[in-house]
Amino acid sequence: MQINIKTSEANRQRVTDLTNRIGGSTRIAENVVARIALTYSLSKGNRLSLDTDLQDSKGKEYPDQILLGKYRSLYIALVCQHYLIPNTDGNLAKYIKMHLDDGLEMMDKLFLQNKTYTGLDFLFDEVERGIEALEDADVPLTSVSNNNQLVRKGYYSGRLGINVGFDIETGEQLTAILNDINLHANAHIAVAGESGSGKTQFALSLLQQIVAASNGSINFIYFDFKGMQPGDLPRRQAFFDATRATYLDVPQAPFPFNPLSFIDNVNNKNKIQGINKFVDIVMKYAARMGPVQQQQLKEATRAAFDSKRNGEYPSLADVNEQLREVTGGRPGTLTQIMDSLSELDMFAQATDAKNSFLNQNYYISLGSGLDDAVRFTSTFLMINYIHNTFMNMPDAPVEADEFGNMLQAIRYVFLIDEAHNIFKEPKSRAILDTMLREIRSKGVMVVLVSQQIDEFIQSDIDFSANCANVFLLNIKNRNLKMMTRFLGYSEKEGLLLARNMEKINTGQAATSLKEFKRGELIKLERFNK
Repeated sequence: MQINIKTSEANRQRVTDLTNRIGGSTRIAENVVARIALTYSLSKGNRLSLDTDLQDSKGKEYPDQILLGKYRSLYIALVCQHYLIPNTDGNLAKYIKMHLDDGLEMMDKLFLQNKTYTGLDFLFDEVERGIEALEDADVPLTSVSNNNQLVRKGYYSGRLGINVGFDIETGEQLTAILNDINLHANAHIAVAGESGSGKTQFALSLLQQIVAASNGSINFIYFDFKGMQPGDLPRRQAFFDATRATYLDVPQAPFPFNPLSFIDNVNNKNKIQGINKFVDIVMKYAARMGPVQQQQLKEATRAAFDSKRNGEYPSLADVNEQLREVTGGRPGTLTQIMDSLSELDMFAQATDAKNSFLNQNYYISLGSGLDDAVRFTSTFLMINYIHNTFMNMPDAPVEADEFGNMLQAIRYVFLIDEAHNIFKEPKSRAILDTMLREIRSKGVMVVLVSQQIDEFIQSDIDFSANCANVFLLNIKNRNLKMMTRFLGYSEKEGLLLARNMEKINTGQAATSLKEFKRGELIKLERFNK
């Protein structure tokens, strides 16, 4: 649909005068001034009436391609969103005309009332208002765009056949194709079992088999939130050797990336949104902080980015240095957190894009002596980095194998042990829920390991519902309703489950996998047999 617009007769001269006023110092053409007037009017938020605000059409005429140019669809979308109308609305051209005339009148009035106000003053002020609006906008839990991301990660597109265990009576090996989307809505896994039930050995076996089945194409992080005890380290060595995993005891060794490197440091709009998200994460896990501290951290982070050149990223220490200047060195909750994150060297100074840690295997143990605010902040800076990095990659393909089975290619496994520590924090739950729903299309498996099923099933979010592959080991609270919900069983399947849970032993589990009989117990695969 062609949209040719004529201004009002009164605005014929105004658009020429405004072009001389603005374009005289900026060399902006008249049609561009008309576009500025259109969006200036829309930015004020006023809804004009076709009955009372539509002026005559005796002025300057602008053909569609001249007025709207190559961003035609964007301008039309702005008007349609403003009035909640489809782009096929018969009055669309009239809405555009009303705001063009309205914007020209407002701009003309502004310059008449401010004789020394220049075209550059106007443009700078409006750009600054736009930036402030972006900075003040609520930070979404979803990922932010990074057009400058350099990290790449391949994928494994074959059948990911994993031996999950054995039939208790026959000893038959039980294999699941975790990336077969006809059987599994996603590849996420939930494992619930009390201490000593065998869940950790099962989790280690899953990772070892995934690495072996993919010939190392699929990498992983095993994240131990509570931290590994020194005596456990020798017992894990066989696993590290089998998977070629690197053990990191944070903060004795840092997380292997810079948590600020998820931010686009080229595109200014993306940079603002990325900085806001970083600030939001830090603010979420620190008590007694308000808008003043939030603005201080924003200013410090922006200054740290501005101090770098040639695409280099600032470190948390750089941000902390700027924060000291912004706050005048006054101590507070914010400075304490940033001091701890930077002084403890919780994160690497830089992210190696060419040799990304996402192309390697890591077992990360978070030290038990850390302050809770630092522990949660660093944890979700890590989760945010992984989430955002993968969300800026292309979707992992879904392709048919030689048998016609549709297979989701897999890139990575992110395993969180003792996940109940994250489930109990409302702010953490929302971020993790978003990650589970979004990241599966990128070929990322999330494995959540915790002790009880009520830790998965929170009042606001049921994490087990986000995981298509659920394993229930021995637990203390055997509430039938909760167990049935956790596994997605019918009432009949639940009754069979209840009987079997009375005789469950260490290393056994019930599962939601469709390949096996639901309600029956299986003997789980273990890494250390």
